[in-house]
This record gives sequence, C-alpha cells and structure tokens, in this order.
Amino acid sequence: MAHIPVNHPARPLYRVLAALSGLYILIFGVFGIFETWDDSLFSRNSHWVLGLRTNLAFALVSVVFGAVVLFGALHRGNLGHFMNLTAGVVFLVVGLVMMSVLQTDANILNFSMSTVIVSLLFGLLFLATGLYDKIGPHESAEAEQAYRRNPL
Repeated sequence: MAHIPVNHPARPLYRVLAALSGLYILIFGVFGIFETWDDSLFSRNSHWVLGLRTNLAFALVSVVFGAVVLFGALHRGNLGHFMNLTAGVVFLVVGLVMMSVLQTDANILNFSMSTVIVSLLFGLLFLATGLYDKIGPHESAEAEQAYRRNPL
C-alpha cells in the first residue's frame, strides 16, 4: 500500500524549498531570455546563465515552468501537492532524455551535463516536496499515524 504522509510537520520547509527552486527556475529563464534574445529559438551557441547553458527555447520554457512551480508551491492545498509530484516526474524525465541526446543534434534545449544534473536534482526535490506536503483533515492524519504505529 502506498504511504504518503498527511499533514507532515516538515511541510512548510518543503514548500519553501519548492518555492525557492521555482524562483530560481523563473529567474534563470528571465536572465536566459535577455542573454539569448538575438539568437534563434533552438540555437546551439554557448550562452551560460546562472551556471547553466541555455538557448531561447529553454529560457522561455523555464519562465513558464518556473511560474507554474512557484504557483504550486505558494498555493495552499493539495493542488500544490499534485503539481510538485508532476514537476518532479517531468524534471527527471527531461533530465534523462536530454542526457541521452547531449552530443547529438537532438539536443534542442542546448543542455550541458551540468544542466542535466541540476534538472535531476530539481526532480528529486520536487518529488520529495510532493510526497511530504499533502494536506488532509485532522482525522486523516491521526488515522495515518495510527496505521504507522500498528500496521496490522
């Protein structure tokens, strides 16, 4: 049986970590747009912003995704829980896919290995946040704690 804690005491910490990550992604995207504005959408030039390589397409996607993640982290309720779980899976999948095409022409987002590592770390962070920020009624939290103490 799946176990996702309800009303975990560290929930505020995880939400702050998700919000800071979303803010970093948003700022990275904005700076990336300013840095790569004169290039084509999928250029493979060497533009580095906040320690990560980017192009205009990746910067635009980062602005949109950073805003969505920031909204999910600041939203009180289980919508943020589901958004963080989804963001975690998306970051992990994109990181793995882009790692598999790093040295090919299919690297349309101009990833480098450092970008892959950051994407995988953000994916793990968002998954942890999504697993520990579920909100429920007090009775659900008590039932979940009772089950943890005596699973039979």
